[in-house]
Order: sequence, then C-alpha cells, then structure tokens
Amino acid sequence: MIRHGGLIALRQGGFWRGALIEGASGVGKSDLALRALDQGFRLVADDRVVTFAAGGRLYGRAPETLAGLIEVRGLGVVAAATVSFAEVALVVRCVEAPEGVERLPEPRFERISGVDVPVFDLWPREPAAPAKIRRMMQSLGVQS
Repeated sequence: MIRHGGLIALRQGGFWRGALIEGASGVGKSDLALRALDQGFRLVADDRVVTFAAGGRLYGRAPETLAGLIEVRGLGVVAAATVSFAEVALVVRCVEAPEGVERLPEPRFERISGVDVPVFDLWPREPAAPAKIRRMMQSLGVQS
C-alpha cells in the first residue's frame, strides 16, 4: 500500500524504527522531516511511503523512483542519506494549527495492513516538533 507522507527513523540496536509523517499537502511534512534529519533521524522516504506488514509488524520504504530524495521547498528535490526500510513505530498526523493538538490526548491507533499503530497529532511547524517525535518514540520503547 502506498501512503502519502514521509518516513523518518532512528536506529534501535540493529534495527531502524520510524515515524510515518502524514498530513494535508503543504502542511509541512517534508519540512518537519528535514528538521528531524538535522537532529539525528535518518530519511527512509519522502512524499510517498510503500508500507507492508511482515511478522505482525508494519514496515515502510521509499518507492524506487523517490529513494534517496527529499523535497526542500524553495530549493527543489535534493539527495539525502537514507536507510532502505524501517519498522513504522508510530504515525504522526500533522495538523494545520497548534490548536489542533490536544494537550493530554487519549491513546489512539490506526490499523494499517492488519497492524495497529499508535497515532499522535503534531503541529509540524513548531520548533520542538522533531524533539517531540523523538519523545513519542521513546515513550514506545524506541531508544535513540
């Protein structure tokens, strides 16, 4: 299944576990991914993510035509260091404004290819957004 969004990942032991970043066109998904890369995340995919389930876990990778590329608004599409695939540990739903994020949300999940994945809302333009993704992943046991 192809999902519109990006996938960034952190290394945990010998595995890459990531955050699938989704939201409306122009909301700031690629910008958020770019800032996360500057904070130690690695790019798996930008713009489109091929997801697949195996062994009860959800994984993602870039389509071949987009592998190793990220859009930098104002510059264009540029090469980026990537990892070939990662487990999708959580979904980050980008919202249009800070008010769209609940202060103390109840846990939410989305079933993707038969796997329940935690979902978090985030305003992608917030300076702390990449750090919040790292904390979300740490809360799920992903150590960086």
